[in-house]
Parts: sequence; C-alpha cells; structure tokens
Amino acid sequence: MAEYKIGFIGTGVMGRGILSHLLEASFEVYVYTRTKSKAESLLEHGAKWLDSPLEIAQTCNLIFTMVGYPEDVEEVYLGENGLISNAEKGTILVDLTTSTPSLAEKIAASAKEHDVTALDAPVSGGDIGARNGTLSIMAGGSKEEFDKVEEVFGYFGENIVYHGPAGSGQHAKMSNQIVIASTMIGVCESLAYAKKAGLDLDLVLKSISKGAAGSWSLSNLAPRMLKGDYEPGFYVRHFIKDLKIALEESEKMNLRLPGLNLAKELYDDIAGEGHDGSGTQALITFYT
Repeated sequence: MAEYKIGFIGTGVMGRGILSHLLEASFEVYVYTRTKSKAESLLEHGAKWLDSPLEIAQTCNLIFTMVGYPEDVEEVYLGENGLISNAEKGTILVDLTTSTPSLAEKIAASAKEHDVTALDAPVSGGDIGARNGTLSIMAGGSKEEFDKVEEVFGYFGENIVYHGPAGSGQHAKMSNQIVIASTMIGVCESLAYAKKAGLDLDLVLKSISKGAAGSWSLSNLAPRMLKGDYEPGFYVRHFIKDLKIALEESEKMNLRLPGLNLAKELYDDIAGEGHDGSGTQALITFYT
C-alpha cells in the first residue's frame, strides 16, 4: 500500500468514528472542521490540525471529506481555496458525504482536468458502524484509483463495493436510503400497534427482530426508541436531505416512489416539531 498522508475534512458523529480507526492504524492524519472543538478528542489521540481545506490539499495525498450538504461538498472541492485546484497531482480525493450523483460527476470531471482523482464513496451504518469499523461503503469513480485505496477503506468499512463510474456510489446510497425510509415507518408502526395491543414492547422486539421482520433498524434503533433515546447516530436533518435527493433523482427517472414520499413527509413533520437535530429513531414521536 502506498505511503499516504491522510487528510480528513468533517469530524461529526461518524467522521470521529472513522478517524479513530485510521489513527489506531498509525496513519499520519491531518484534520480540519469548521468547529475545532469537535476535533479535540482526535487531536489528543494523534491527529494533526490544519486551518483550512486549502492547507489539507497542500499537505495530504489521500483526502477524505464528510460534510453536511451538497453545497458544502461543492465549496470544499470546487471553491477557489478548495481541494481540486490546490491538491498535488496524483492526489486521491474521496467524498464520504451522501450527496447528489450529478455533483459527484462534476467533481470527478474537474478533478481529472487537474490531474487528481475524485471518488464518491458514501457510507451506511451510522454511529455504530463508524465506531465498530463495519460501515458499508458504496464507491463510484475510477476503478484503478478505487483499487489503490480499498485497503484503507478496510480500516473503517466491512462491506466495500465498487459500483461503477462517478456518481454510481451516490446512486447506490440513494437505494440504501430508500430501503431505510420505508423500514423506519414499519418499525415505528409495529411498535405503535404492539403498544396499543397492551404487549410488552421489549418482548415484542425479542420475538420479531430475529425473524423475517428483522432489520438493522429494528435491532439497533428500536431499542433506542423504547428508551426515548433520540441522540443522533444520523441526524434527522441529514436524512431529510438524503430523501429529498432520492426523490429528485427518481423524478428524473420518471419513477414513482410513494413510500419514499410518505417517509419524507413524516420526517418533515417531526423536524418541524423540533427533532431536526435528533437521530432518525425520533420518527417514533410521530406515533406517540
């Protein structure tokens, strides 16, 4: 494996988990995030601070980004002081953010013009997957460059799949989010029904989580729902962003997805009730 100086932009809930594995593997890691205090625990464990994406671009040859929204991705990559125009030739840029396929294509094309490579590689697995190093990674872009960094992905991911040219990773992530959207409705409605029927909800989970109804959301998020624990493994506001992207992409394909539409409406509802900063399991509050 090549000698990498790794840069990482964005140290939120999942970013911190990913970075912990890279630091444990003794990589030389440089970080930047808008709020430096969010990186303090990483700096204490050996990460080095840089003051801007520009400095990350000038220092590192493998750079990961995990920021909030497509507009943030665009600024970090394509801005005047962004990664693409300031990175050294041969640098590999990997966006772990869930963003739009069209932006991934635009970034990859611009990167090629500057003799660097950009991969779109959104992840799934939430805070638990990031902490445990078991994330699913859905990659798009150059297969040759993907092969170069696949071993690095293995330090924080378990299910690593290359899907095709630029934008393919984002399309795969949309498929992932569509499954989760309808599954979360099912989990919440199941618990609402069981509660009305007077059942012990812990026993219900014990019964159904290992059968045909089993899912990651049922096993990992339903117990949090029962405890009233809405701390974010993945923010409601970011999930709404993802559902919006999926709806926009499906409309371009002339594809009707009523389940996705319903999920977006329900999440918009709880966000309006003050849960935009909660974890996606807060959907249960719609039913209580």
